Amino acid sequence: MPLPGRAPEMAGRRRKRRARLAAGAVLVLLVALFGGWWASRGRGGMQYTTAEITRGDVSRAVTATGTVNPILTVIVGTAVSGIIQQLYCDYNTVVKVGQICAKIDPRPYQAVVDQDKAKLGVDRAQLAKDEASLAYAAVTNQRDQRLLREDSISADAADNAKSVYEEDEAQIGLDQATAEQDQANLAAAQVNLDYTNIVSPVNGLVVSRDVTMGQTVAASFQTPTLFLIATDVTTMEVDTNVSEGDIGGMKEGDPASFTVLAYPDRTFLGVVAEVRQSPQTVQNVVTYDVVVNVGNKDLALKPGMTASVRIVTDERKNVVRVPDRALRYAPSGVAATGSLVWLLRDGRPVAVPVVTGLDDDTNTEIVKGDVQPGDLAIIGERRAAEAGAAAPSPAPAPRL
Repeated sequence: MPLPGRAPEMAGRRRKRRARLAAGAVLVLLVALFGGWWASRGRGGMQYTTAEITRGDVSRAVTATGTVNPILTVIVGTAVSGIIQQLYCDYNTVVKVGQICAKIDPRPYQAVVDQDKAKLGVDRAQLAKDEASLAYAAVTNQRDQRLLREDSISADAADNAKSVYEEDEAQIGLDQATAEQDQANLAAAQVNLDYTNIVSPVNGLVVSRDVTMGQTVAASFQTPTLFLIATDVTTMEVDTNVSEGDIGGMKEGDPASFTVLAYPDRTFLGVVAEVRQSPQTVQNVVTYDVVVNVGNKDLALKPGMTASVRIVTDERKNVVRVPDRALRYAPSGVAATGSLVWLLRDGRPVAVPVVTGLDDDTNTEIVKGDVQPGDLAIIGERRAAEAGAAAPSPAPAPRL
């Protein structure tokens, strides 16, 4: 039995022992809870993001901007100067070959034609007069030559008659040359007079008019532009600028499509008609002009529209294709090679070796590999927030 003086001391020791036991129990509980949380964190399930492998087309394309233009635009100018007397064509006028579009005041040129005609008439009258003189000189020369043989006239008189005949003969040649020269002058004056009628050289549509009635046009140094006529606006072309990095795969016959701001929901289809060899360098950037032909039966496309063009340089039809993200994916701790596709099979990631083909920056053609349309390719992963079964380990990749 404890002594009366030691009872309080023993009671204090018992209280301290109980306090230490309680603190130890709390610590064990905290360790157990932390261990459970850590274990549950380590056993957290992995969730995978997948994309379906499909069958379809894979195409490689080049994008560029360009301008819509008629295939052939004819500049109609004037070869003579003068005042525009009349206009017969305007914007959107449909014209035929030889149709008069404008007329320059013809009076100055008509006056020149009349003068040359009169001069030519004088030449022809002079020629007729000289031909009559030649005929008389020929008769006189023949008679004097006969009389000379009969010693009826002197030799000097006979020689003079012969000289007159030869002079008249030479004058005929001069008159003929003068008449021909004046005939040529008359023809040139007539050409200038005809040029006062500004006519369309082609069948087409007037897309621009740069002259007004009463305006004076001068053709002394540079032919002024009066009209622009598009030969056929039912077929247009798009002139695009393709960079030198993309021009290597471009060829005639490549399919193309484009959109314009006027019809943002409509895609126009065309074909590459020409890859021009002439480079264009702007600020050390080299581009090449690629011409795309496109039909325009409904006349929706207008000259000058800006087109966003997509030209297909290579294409594979109806092939097995996998999203590019699947080729860039690899499980944590595994390096992505680009030659493996990780498929989700029976809840486990399985590596499948593949041989890839054409890539269009969205999908890649699968040339060889154990993948089929409908397979789920893994494109990403994340650890589940809630506790669950441990993530299955990736299956080893078989040899292709």
